[in-house]
This record gives sequence, structure tokens and C-alpha cells, in this order.
Amino acid sequence: MNQPVPSETYAAQVRRLADVSERVHAQREEARAWHERQCAAADRAVAEAEERVRRAERDLAEARELQERVDAEVAHLWQQLRERLGAAGRRLAEPPAPTSGVDADPVLLLDRVRELLDRTRKPGELPGSTNPLLALCGVAGAVFAYALGAAARAAGVGYGGDLAVGMPVLALVVTLFGPLVGLVPAKVLADRRHAVLGPRPMMVVLAAGLVTTVVLLVASR
Repeated sequence: MNQPVPSETYAAQVRRLADVSERVHAQREEARAWHERQCAAADRAVAEAEERVRRAERDLAEARELQERVDAEVAHLWQQLRERLGAAGRRLAEPPAPTSGVDADPVLLLDRVRELLDRTRKPGELPGSTNPLLALCGVAGAVFAYALGAAARAAGVGYGGDLAVGMPVLALVVTLFGPLVGLVPAKVLADRRHAVLGPRPMMVVLAAGLVTTVVLLVASR
């Protein structure tokens, strides 16, 4: 027959079982907490990764949009350069490829190119080397106006009457406008040289025309 277990031994086994159960419960709770922490950390990592992917996609879309704008602006500026160079520009092919290793803002570089083209688009004043041609324009204008005045005086003398009185006055007015007539061929000269007819060239034309007009008037007396 089985002998009964002493009460003290039974109580010790119960306490031991209770301790083991408590440790198992604590270990289970610790394992559950660790699992929850791991899952939370994994969820955070996934969320951060998804956010980085979204940022990268936005950055990529912005970079592609910027590239398209830059390519379009480069083509536009390149076409302006070809038009500016004329016949020499027709030999230019496509715009040059981007240079690797250059870390600079493409928008800033394009702004500088645009400013440079704007400066070259603005014509300058005629150089001093054209002063003889400008003076010749003034002389030619004065001579042309004086010739018209002489023709008017001759017509007045030929027809007589009121024309004989009025035509000399008209001839004098036309002759006095002679220095201004020289500005017309001077403007044509400036346009052909892609320059502006500034104050200095105008003074050269007017001075030459005025001197010529005075000389013709004095010589005709």
C-alpha cells in the first residue's frame, strides 16, 4: 500500500508549484511585452521606411520636373544663341550635354546665361572709327537739302508771280533743315552695324551738316 505523504512535504510542493507558476506567468508576461515592443518597433520601422519612400518619390518627381524645365530653358537659350550668331550659329548642333561633377544650382546658371544674352542683345553706340562716315552723312544731307532749295528757288524764278516770292523762303527753310537730313543715312548705318545712334554720333552728323550748310550759303552769295 502507498504510504501517505507527510503534510509538510505536500505543502512544500504546493509552494514550489506556486513559485513555478508565478515564474512562468512572469516569463510569459515578459515574453508578451518583449513581443509587443518588437512589433511596435517593427511597425515604426515600416512606417519610417514608407515615409522615406514617399519622400524619395516626391524628391524624384520634383527632380524630374526640374530637369524638364531646365532642358526646355536650355533649348530655348540655345536657340537664341544660334539666332544671335546668325550664319555661324547654324553650324551648331544640339545643346552640349551636362557636365558631370558640377555641383551648382542649374536655375542660377541659367539665369546668368539669360542675363548674358540680354546684355549682348542690347546694341551699343557706334564706335569712334565711324566718325568719318557720320560726318559724310551730315555733308550729304546738307548738300541734298541745299540742292532741293536751289531747285525750289529756280522754280520760283521760272514761274514768277507769287512763287517767285514764296519759293525762296521755302528754299531757305529746306536748306536749314539740311543738317537734320543727314541723320537719316546715319540711322541706316547704325542699324546695319546693330548699334544705336546715340548723342555723340548725332552731334557729329549735325556738326558736319551745319558746317556744310553754312559754307554753301556763304558761297552762294
